[in-house]
Amino acid sequence: MKEKTLEKLLEYGGNLLMAVVVFAVGMVLIKLALKITQKALEKTRLDKSVHKFVMTATRYTLYIILAVVILTSLKVPTAPLVTVLGACGAAVALALKDSLGNIASGIIILANKPFIRGDVIEVTGITGIVQSIDLLVTTLKTYDNKVITIPNGTITASVLVNYSREEKRRVDLTFTISYDSDIAKAKDVLLAVAESNSDIFADPAPVIGVAEHQDSAILLDLKVWCENSRYYDVRYYLEEQVKLAFDEANITIPYPQMDVRVIK
Repeated sequence: MKEKTLEKLLEYGGNLLMAVVVFAVGMVLIKLALKITQKALEKTRLDKSVHKFVMTATRYTLYIILAVVILTSLKVPTAPLVTVLGACGAAVALALKDSLGNIASGIIILANKPFIRGDVIEVTGITGIVQSIDLLVTTLKTYDNKVITIPNGTITASVLVNYSREEKRRVDLTFTISYDSDIAKAKDVLLAVAESNSDIFADPAPVIGVAEHQDSAILLDLKVWCENSRYYDVRYYLEEQVKLAFDEANITIPYPQMDVRVIK
């Protein structure tokens, strides 16, 4: 009886010693693995937010593996524990599916970089300047100083327009003239106004043409190129100066009219 007890104590002591050794070696290996992962991430173009997420996920994953190995060295059945952890993971994933989807979308955004902080973007009908890109949400600030938070899942599932990606941007405007006005003269006036602004590029040249014949007016398109940062300056300049130039050239800008006939 004493021999069996002593044998069990020696076996338990050996298992405990093995568990301590596994723990010590495991902690060293985890620190080494985390250092290697950190250096590997620093060599990539991934955003710092992705670095933090990957490091946290790697750390907890390694800790769980180490815990399972230690329990195995102690002769503790790990199959039920793995089953419980799997069930808990499935339950948590189901409860947080929307958040996990946003995290996955955040990683996609940070990895592919369809936009970066400071870009002007339009998504779901909202236009603003990107203030921050987190794993769950992206924050925009509109031109009227509203702060808007958009879930990353909504962004990756929507059509996104990035107005800041290219250095050049085209300003598209449409002006109306009456049917009595001289089209050729109106086009010359539009060209002269465009050429009077040094922010408007000569190459590519301005595009001017008849866009549409409406019931009471002719639509003329004016398309010019400028630096992205000067877009609104050029747009406002053209809107104002074309009106003044049309007035000076006696080119009529029509407005909706209605003829009323009274039958007695």
